[in-house]
Amino acid sequence: MDRCVVLVDAGYLLGAAASLLAGEPGRSRVAVDHTVLISALRERAEAETGLPLLRIYWFDAAPERRPLPEHRRLRVLPRVTVRLGALTRAEGRWVQKGVDAAMHAELSELARNHACADVVLVTGDGDLLPGVMSAKEHGVAVHLWALQAADGDFNQSEDLVGEADERRVLDREWITRWARQKEQPAFHPPFPAPAPAPEIAEIMVVGSAEPAATPPPARTRPAAAALRMIPTPKDLAVRATAPVASAGLGGPVLRWSSDRGWVDRPSAEAVTTTAADGLPTLAQLTSAEQRWADREEDITTIGGDAHEVGQVFARRWSDRLCAADRLGAVDRQGTRDRLGVLWTDYPRIPHRLDGELLRYAARFGLLAHKDDQIDEHDRYAIRAGFWKEFASRVPQETASLGQEIELPEARGAQDAQD
Repeated sequence: MDRCVVLVDAGYLLGAAASLLAGEPGRSRVAVDHTVLISALRERAEAETGLPLLRIYWFDAAPERRPLPEHRRLRVLPRVTVRLGALTRAEGRWVQKGVDAAMHAELSELARNHACADVVLVTGDGDLLPGVMSAKEHGVAVHLWALQAADGDFNQSEDLVGEADERRVLDREWITRWARQKEQPAFHPPFPAPAPAPEIAEIMVVGSAEPAATPPPARTRPAAAALRMIPTPKDLAVRATAPVASAGLGGPVLRWSSDRGWVDRPSAEAVTTTAADGLPTLAQLTSAEQRWADREEDITTIGGDAHEVGQVFARRWSDRLCAADRLGAVDRQGTRDRLGVLWTDYPRIPHRLDGELLRYAARFGLLAHKDDQIDEHDRYAIRAGFWKEFASRVPQETASLGQEIELPEARGAQDAQD
């Protein structure tokens, strides 16, 4: 039939709204106007599907499946049906039981009976994937709605996103129509602060009117009761910084125990650190909104080829480094110099940046099955893609130092880094 149905996972909807508005997923942190929320869902569903609404199904959980006050308010609203699962206590926290199964059963039943032409799902749980596939087989168009994430992370199953016919993100403006952060009550101590003892009060009054000629002797801890402080390896490294600098070793020295006694060994960082290691990582340059947009791009447009992955990472890092420099009032020449610092280390990528690059590549299934490590050939391709993209962004006079970017050239230097 030419109607639309909305299935709402209340735990996902309200938890994501609380994370965005209050910084915590706890639903008690936000006040919800359920009447406005249902009207907003109906209005948007009818506008996006172009079909009249049949019904909104509200899936939630409650202790012993007994309706809470908010469920009683919801189920009397027009075109709203409330389905409750069980809310149980497990390992010190509340856990929903039966909500996903109820959504799956309702979705499959609606599709099998041809009760609607379009279904709108407000959820992020990948357990609903079989139900979505079944609905599509019965000719139902599936619309998947997400709520804007608070920290930029992806708050939906990628498999669910890939199976949906249409997808929309409900932004902060839409959410604030029906939800707001609750004001936290001011903290008041349960008991008044104790007043000072009478003799202490007298001393304080006398002291303020007529200061003593000589201060009382400070209390000292007996030598036998003094705490014995045992230095940590970090403390030893800090203490050794001055003598190491004077010796010209360039960094702290740690003492390692061995069969031959104490042996001084320079730290690895003092030997291998270069100017490029001080450049910021992509995570440091990326805002929460950009993380969300990156994940959207990864799912919808990035193919996952190892060479392409390296290029995408280099593009994002270079663009955001330039943007950060503009905000910090660094001129274009200063930005070109910073990019040139990294190019002087070619074909070595700074350790932190390289680790971030390989972790990003792991999202695209580039991990080997044996030891969860990226295949050697793929690592070379990822880094070659990084340098190829980066070469187009550095000054030409700097790039001329290493114009030929080929996979074999990058192997030796980066293998030593791994």
